[in-house]
Amino acid sequence: MDWLQREVELWLNIFAIDTARYFVGVGAVLFVLFVLARVWSERYRIQSRRATRADVRREISWSLLTTAVYACVGLFTVRVEQGGASLIYFKVEEWGWLYTCLSLPLVLIAHDAYFYWVHRALHHPRLFKAFHRLHHLSRTPTSWAAYSFAPGEAILMALFMPLIVVLMPLHVSVIFVFLAVMIVRNAVGHCGVEFHPRWWLDSPLGFLNTPTHHDLHHQKFNGNYGLYFTWWDKWMGTEFENYKAAFVKAASGGEPVAGAIEPSEPAAER
Repeated sequence: MDWLQREVELWLNIFAIDTARYFVGVGAVLFVLFVLARVWSERYRIQSRRATRADVRREISWSLLTTAVYACVGLFTVRVEQGGASLIYFKVEEWGWLYTCLSLPLVLIAHDAYFYWVHRALHHPRLFKAFHRLHHLSRTPTSWAAYSFAPGEAILMALFMPLIVVLMPLHVSVIFVFLAVMIVRNAVGHCGVEFHPRWWLDSPLGFLNTPTHHDLHHQKFNGNYGLYFTWWDKWMGTEFENYKAAFVKAASGGEPVAGAIEPSEPAAER
């Protein structure tokens, strides 16, 4: 019973941290866009349709269930580390400052590849309804949809962490920053506002994802699967052809791009 109590207490601590990270990350994005820059962001909305209060309640409810699932996988990851099976390190001197700094972009690149292929697989007809349809109930997503996953999808997304820590040496501070970047990037991708300038896609930074890129995924479903970068979508031919036009329109502050389709339920990848 003492063992079970310790496990429950650790799970509760991890759950509290993951939940706080969700609310702080999403809250920060929403505060900047819809409080500090409310008038400006209204001009650069991507869709004309607005999410309802019911949409937001659903997104928050399922996101809280996701943080509970993440806490279970986090508990497993902690035990993996304590069992000596992970490559997590606590002193920068073990791998040096150069590697420690480079490991952050490396883990983001690895996570982007993992996310792309898992996300694309979840659009297969045999997996979509059970794993991913719930996330696509957000036809016009808000930042609260960042973790709005069915339990099966939440498990698949969370498994990246125990996998990467047994394959790649990571300092604890890098893990902390990575997790912060992940939630903020998710919140930004679902925010519904295109805050990048018009020249973004034609610049050297064009490989970095934009809110329009992921918003089109929620509108059309079968394309634009990437998280941080557009590389995989370009390489695999899954980037929507109208992405640049939709981006320029949203970034120009013109008429918003309306939700393009109204199917009875999202179509899975064929």
